[in-house]
Amino acid sequence: MTDRHSLFDSIAGVFVPIHRDGYKFVFGFAVATLLLFLVAAPLGWLGALATAWCAYFFRDPDRVTPTRPGLVVSAADGKIVGVDVVPPPRELELGDAPLTRISVFLSVLDVHIVRSPITGRITRSRYVRGKFLNAELDKASEENERRALLIETADGDKVGVVLIAGLIARRIVTFVGEGASVAAGERIGLIRFGSRVDVYLPARAKPLVATGQTALGGETVLAELA
Repeated sequence: MTDRHSLFDSIAGVFVPIHRDGYKFVFGFAVATLLLFLVAAPLGWLGALATAWCAYFFRDPDRVTPTRPGLVVSAADGKIVGVDVVPPPRELELGDAPLTRISVFLSVLDVHIVRSPITGRITRSRYVRGKFLNAELDKASEENERRALLIETADGDKVGVVLIAGLIARRIVTFVGEGASVAAGERIGLIRFGSRVDVYLPARAKPLVATGQTALGGETVLAELA
């Protein structure tokens, strides 16, 4: 590899594609920026910074997902704020027995694309209206507005994924519905702007992460199906 080619790859790697759901937002910010430049240049530069931030928020990087069978990968980018054993939410219909829940908090600076933690079929999808509390709080899992997805593997293991709105996030978008087959690491949704994603593991799963770690959606291994 030549130095020139290496430099080009490094520069190109800085530019991450924007998810198509973000195009209209970036366009709206850009139009507002042009209008602000007509009013006053300082306001226009502020608009340009806001437009750049909007494009950054909707970035959609490619990820390399581990392929070994039995692994559960993170559904989202962010900080792991809890590895707890709690009863699953009613909308998942997983019973009342406590299961391991791994919670990832997405700040406004994290990638907000949500990915499937396992390969399987979506057998349940339910939207629950609720509050918009700070997504870092544990009670956000029960009280906030959310979309719950249940994914079942070919071996019969069931993993719940709950996309939770936050203090700033007001919109949950999913790209797949009931009956759809998904691969581990596949894009399944998007939350605007700052949120939380809970993953509920089968009873036989062994968690491999701890609170405080940083996770990458589609890459970081959360657990192993023992």
